[in-house]
Amino acid sequence: MSTEATKSHPSAKAPQKTVLNLGNLPPKLKPSDMKQSASQYPRTPSRVNPNQPPWPAYRGYHEYSFAHATMGVRLPTILGKAIDDVWKTLNQEYDEEKVVDLVNCIHRLEDLMGDLQGNSKLRPIIDDGAGDVALWNKEIAKFFRGKDFMNAPWLFAEAYKYRRLRECFSLSKYWVDYDVFFRQKCDTFSRSNQAVFELSQRFAEPHKHEGNISAEAQLEKNKLLFLELTQVCLWGNSTDLSLLIDMTEEDIKKLQSTGGDHLAATEKNILGNDLHKLADYVMTIKNGRIDFVLDNAGFELYCDLVYADWLIQSGTCSQVIFHGKKIPWFVSDVTKKDWDWLLNSCVYGQLFQDASDAEVETLRTLGHRWKQYEKEGKWKYEAHPFWCTGYTFWDLHSEAPDLFQHLSESDLVIFKGDLNHRKLTYDCHAPLDTPFNQAIGPLASEAGSPPVASLRTIKSDVVVGIPSGVGERLDDEEPGWKISGKYAVVLLSQGRKGETPVYNN
Repeated sequence: MSTEATKSHPSAKAPQKTVLNLGNLPPKLKPSDMKQSASQYPRTPSRVNPNQPPWPAYRGYHEYSFAHATMGVRLPTILGKAIDDVWKTLNQEYDEEKVVDLVNCIHRLEDLMGDLQGNSKLRPIIDDGAGDVALWNKEIAKFFRGKDFMNAPWLFAEAYKYRRLRECFSLSKYWVDYDVFFRQKCDTFSRSNQAVFELSQRFAEPHKHEGNISAEAQLEKNKLLFLELTQVCLWGNSTDLSLLIDMTEEDIKKLQSTGGDHLAATEKNILGNDLHKLADYVMTIKNGRIDFVLDNAGFELYCDLVYADWLIQSGTCSQVIFHGKKIPWFVSDVTKKDWDWLLNSCVYGQLFQDASDAEVETLRTLGHRWKQYEKEGKWKYEAHPFWCTGYTFWDLHSEAPDLFQHLSESDLVIFKGDLNHRKLTYDCHAPLDTPFNQAIGPLASEAGSPPVASLRTIKSDVVVGIPSGVGERLDDEEPGWKISGKYAVVLLSQGRKGETPVYNN
């Protein structure tokens, strides 16, 4: 097939806005309908299941919700760009057997596009030899038989689409591990040069405990630095990165005397704010273990690694465990390939053409230190299959007891980003002021539940843990506030660490 022909192939273009036939769906719901039925919720635990969350689920046919825009427009567009990526790869491949194999992958992608645009029923996952097939098909058979992309809960339907995307390649001979999103994940890091070097220049030198300040002042300095680093991880490069590394005891007193105005100014858009509770708790951890359930690759992962580096050097942690995805997931989520690429790019790469030798050297220093952490076991990357299922984290205890047991041994589990927050809270229409402990259900209440923090920039409908009245005011003043990325939450659950987990036979 000629290059010109592939350019004009309909699969190589992002689709136009999709118009779905909604004739067989339930009647449209409005937010007011949800409020009128609020007395029926939350459902009792015995009545909760993946198709019946504690509060009403967001579904693709809810036109007032971001679920509708995602299922009708965003997902077909993402899939169209994925197909375009595969055509680019095919145009660079010379081996005919591999070309034919990849063409068959494209045909499966086109079938998925047809199912998505035609609002097809959710069929079982084809057995591709992966360990998650039984779990997926059990959930489909038990809770979603006869459901389609638009009337299944949005979270499940969206996750199902990404597992079907994986199937397009896992059934091939040569392209099983192909990642249609890899190019763009790499690009997000290479386009963040200013922020990358702002951090590398500040953190390349090992963290030192100052001998000329009191233990109390050192603790306060660590707390201030933790607060700012947490915001770097929360907001990414939208923070000003004015980090507190070179502060003297006098500087710390000066900042305290002004009421921490600088930090307070950057906190104003954190609507549910347990940031200081989190800092106070982390300051009590000595040579402990903190787990990160990762979100985005690229610059966000880089910020997470800077954060984790400081946790090791400050003596807070002796080990940090990073939980990523086994397969390409929700476009930008971290896989082991993304993890290895970032560390190797820091050590060996030439991504930033305008960088000075001194800037590049600071990045190399970080990369070498991070690789050494891996060798020593201070950092570990893990990818449990449960993270790439349609289940929410309410089901972690029952569906992945080995993972729950593993997390129960952590001093703190930090869940990064919007998708992890949706899975923590069952992605349902809970009242905005629902306490975080209640919203995350078993992950707060089960014996052995670890302390859990959610660092989340708000980019979808579900919001919990914010003061009464705040969300209602924003609904009036900024109707798109739930998807703008302007606001965030930092929420903490103390869990029930130290208690022995109980599992049903």
